[in-house]
Amino acid sequence: MQWFKLQSFYRDGSYGCVLDKSNMKLAVKQLILYPMSSSTKKPDFLQQSRFSKLKIQKKTGLLALSPLGSVLLSSFLLWGTAARADIAISPLVIETQVQRGQAQGTITVRNGDAKEFRARVYSAPFTYDAEQGYKPLKSSPQDLTPYLQFSPRELQVSGSDERRIRFVVRFPPSLPDGEYRAMLFTENLEAIMQKETNTTTGITFKTAIVPQVGVAVYVRKGNISHNLSVKSARYNPQFKQVQLLVRNTGKASAILQGEWTIKKGEQEIYKGRGIDTTVIAEGERYLIVDYVKKLESGEYQLSGNLGWGVNRTNKIPFNVKFSVP
Repeated sequence: MQWFKLQSFYRDGSYGCVLDKSNMKLAVKQLILYPMSSSTKKPDFLQQSRFSKLKIQKKTGLLALSPLGSVLLSSFLLWGTAARADIAISPLVIETQVQRGQAQGTITVRNGDAKEFRARVYSAPFTYDAEQGYKPLKSSPQDLTPYLQFSPRELQVSGSDERRIRFVVRFPPSLPDGEYRAMLFTENLEAIMQKETNTTTGITFKTAIVPQVGVAVYVRKGNISHNLSVKSARYNPQFKQVQLLVRNTGKASAILQGEWTIKKGEQEIYKGRGIDTTVIAEGERYLIVDYVKKLESGEYQLSGNLGWGVNRTNKIPFNVKFSVP
């Protein structure tokens, strides 16, 4: 059983937040957080971090969430330091096939802190955008939430204890075959307060942070599968990243891990392995090649394979070219 703790994160370089210090306005993009350790790489769909309406009081430098929204990262105030909350949730992805119109499962929430943990539980539709990754939706033909029942809806976990969230899915017989999905969120009822003092200006910023964990639930009806193909590769100059475009024309989403080699002519520049990334059903996604050094201008070749399934034994080879201006 794998556990994920909200303690330290590495941010996907494709997304971030920008602070315009001249007028103290904050512009924030969606953040996708990739939790990693020296021995394990976790998939990109595990966490999402977003800021509700943000405002800064110029005199005091107080950053307030109005209303308190869902946040895992303390943005520019901590410059990459994540909010600490010793909460573990397992599993973080649930993929199941409906049987006789029903499916069920459990999620375990463990509190490693001595302080009591209180949270609300709710579900929401989502997808994965080719460029931005995780994308919340207001509605979707693949929305699982109308058929999803779970309990409890509010969670109270004593220190060093754990609770289980149980869910049941019931599909009507008339529902078309396909994949239905939702994020099942656990959101703190109590904000975490953090502060950071700018040594240059002397201004102390205070942030109210509400940690939120999303478990991706995929329920499939009928005999469906994914259908994957590699379309192209590109160099994104904005984020200085090599990206591989993968298309999924099938009815089921796929969780892929890339193994790749970058060459310039006959010279091997890099060989590595990426993190697990979801390519949504009937969609496409840019996978980020985990090469962080600067590439000189010229023509390059990206080759390797995409693996999925148990131990990534299923593989699709690819060999594509890209240019660096």
